[in-house]
Amino acid sequence: MTMWVFGYGSLLWNPGFDVAEQVIATLPGYARSFCMWSIHHRGTEDDPGLVLALDEDPSHFCEGVALAVKPGMEDTTLAYLRERELISSAYQERRLDIDLADGRRVQALAYVINPDHSQYCGGMALEKQANVIAHAVGGMGPNTEYLYNTAQHLTQIGLHDPDLDWLSHRVRQLTT
Repeated sequence: MTMWVFGYGSLLWNPGFDVAEQVIATLPGYARSFCMWSIHHRGTEDDPGLVLALDEDPSHFCEGVALAVKPGMEDTTLAYLRERELISSAYQERRLDIDLADGRRVQALAYVINPDHSQYCGGMALEKQANVIAHAVGGMGPNTEYLYNTAQHLTQIGLHDPDLDWLSHRVRQLTT
């Protein structure tokens, strides 16, 4: 059976594992948003950045990419993703049904935000998000890089996220 991973943020442009197939996909019941303080990868504990997370919301859906793991690499990929995504307990690993653009429905591994975790910051105004992203830097680099790469990749694959587009424009204004 194929192991699928749902990518909505950095997994879009940096999956970090061998991908056998990539298909545009929709995850119902979740919204992509900068609702997680990043204290490791894109910020620090003293100066946190923001990263995207799937925030559960029955009235929303998230468009992203379903990534099929190369056969035989499932255990290695799962271990890699857990090390990468579960660096703190802010993300929860779930297997969720996603709808592929070609009509298939599959179950995919997805990392969703724990709204009870101290790193959760849902509902933050876009202007405040822009100010945080414009200045934060973590172990994986500047928070701006994360935003720009994600927004650019969504555009390249034909997906539109108005909030990320607005944030990219605003952060460029704040950093030039």
